[in-house]
Amino acid sequence: MTPPETRTNTSTDGHVSDVPVVHDYHVHSNYSDGERLVPMLDAAAEMGLEAVGIADHCNVAADEDLQRAKREFGFNLDRTHPLRREAIESLRDRYDVTIFDAVELDYAPRDEAEIAAFLDEVDFDYAIGSVHRVDRTNVQSSTPFSEWSGAERRAYVDDYYEALADLVESELFAVAAHVDLPERTPELRGYTTADHHELVADAFGRSRTVPELNAGRVRREYGEFHPAPDFREALRERGVEFVAGSDSHAPGEIRARKEELDAHFAARGAEPATLFEGFE
Repeated sequence: MTPPETRTNTSTDGHVSDVPVVHDYHVHSNYSDGERLVPMLDAAAEMGLEAVGIADHCNVAADEDLQRAKREFGFNLDRTHPLRREAIESLRDRYDVTIFDAVELDYAPRDEAEIAAFLDEVDFDYAIGSVHRVDRTNVQSSTPFSEWSGAERRAYVDDYYEALADLVESELFAVAAHVDLPERTPELRGYTTADHHELVADAFGRSRTVPELNAGRVRREYGEFHPAPDFREALRERGVEFVAGSDSHAPGEIRARKEELDAHFAARGAEPATLFEGFE
């Protein structure tokens, strides 16, 4: 799968136009861990979005433990994607919103062949790549790290960013999600370094894959976008653009997080990039 082209919304004189975020590329539904499609799309339309990407979680790793776990949690998009596509197609005429049939895929370097084959077979509109686990340990779960030493946590975070750089360089994905995810977990917070930022920013600088400005925790305990400000600066220094992603799992999150994304870009006189050259 070739990542779609990205562009920044600019006026003909080269200045960034003064409009809010109108494309949200990272929204979940009941086909993974979000709410039903109709309420999510109602919220997107209510908030004036012109396009919304339904990007449900999916994992295609051959690992038997991961396969069993995802069935237990109901993350079955590898099997249910034809039904979700049918639902999306049936809903497109009901909304004045472009609905993208997308996916958020778990990434590990060892799974690249399986991921590539799945994406070629299914042909989503685009794919988001995420590093949610390192050596089977979930980045977002505090429990595994509570008994770890500082050295063990530091090594784990090093491995996370190495895998993230591999994700970006693989160019399997249009978008890389929440690119400093360890900061979301209190036990791992603060172990991300400037060297990690440089490693991943350099990878983005060489790749067609783009990061998202992810609003998934901006109104929660973490209280910040992903990536954090110093990481964003490293990316901007390399000319890397961002798409906007609310990472919403409920209609109210679309509403609240769009407002946060609008305020962020407006305060900087900037706009997010959009996928698909020529898409209006």
